[in-house]
Amino acid sequence: MEWIHIICVFLVSGKLLWSSCNQKDTACGDSDSQRADWKICWGKGKWKIKSDCMDFNNLTKVLSFNIYDICYAKTAREQKDYVAYIDEQYNSERLTNILVNLTDMIGAKILNIAKQDYEPQGASVTILISEESKLPSGEIQLAHLDKSHVTVHTYPEYHPESCLATFRVDIEVGTCGEITPLSTLNYLIQSFDSDIITMDYRIRGFTRDVDGKKLFMDHKIASIQEYIMPEILRRYDAIDINVYEANLFHTKMMVKELDLQDYLFKTDVYELPPTKRLEIINSLRREMIEIFSGRNIF
Repeated sequence: MEWIHIICVFLVSGKLLWSSCNQKDTACGDSDSQRADWKICWGKGKWKIKSDCMDFNNLTKVLSFNIYDICYAKTAREQKDYVAYIDEQYNSERLTNILVNLTDMIGAKILNIAKQDYEPQGASVTILISEESKLPSGEIQLAHLDKSHVTVHTYPEYHPESCLATFRVDIEVGTCGEITPLSTLNYLIQSFDSDIITMDYRIRGFTRDVDGKKLFMDHKIASIQEYIMPEILRRYDAIDINVYEANLFHTKMMVKELDLQDYLFKTDVYELPPTKRLEIINSLRREMIEIFSGRNIF
């Protein structure tokens, strides 16, 4: 008898199941004698019964990411110019390119892109993604049509009395299934000028093993720092606040060394007397410490 390749599609509990059978005398279908959330497939001389609970990964993994860049601009005019400059540097087009590259890194498929530049400043990009499913020949597979998203928002800000301007980037990568957003950390940190970084990683929901036991975590993690390259970590002071019982991980990072020239806008460091340089460095450091700690200290 000739080989037969059959792909069966089932709608089960709101999810789409694919079954690929590539064997002699194969047949796939629903069984009236079984519950709707079971799939029966004939292969290798016997019926195989599979439940979607052991093939679907319904865990939702969300990485929330805040990046702060700080600049010293001594006049109100320079502060406005900095905001305009940074707003142009990170417009919606560039942010879209960053997120598209991120999507490629995690092996996801882009379903839709929405982007917007705001007046007077700021931009937003949202990408709806899904996990790409593969059906290897000769194997039974279930494909979960899960929905995930990647979003980014920018917030340039300055206060005329402080001589400091800040640029904040909020990024959220939410995935369902086996995709994890943690592999994108190094790329995101290196894509922006990052003085302070706050990260939250949360796993929600549960999946099941083949015996029906609930699984609230499908990978090992003790700290977000495990997924950041050592050469990046060496540049920052970092602390963790983790709630392991809730699968909630929080990491904050602040740059250790300040090269003053990197923080001056339209000013050369050698134009400033030593006392002024020290004053600016202290002002920058105080601003970073307060953002890092999340409270007004000085």
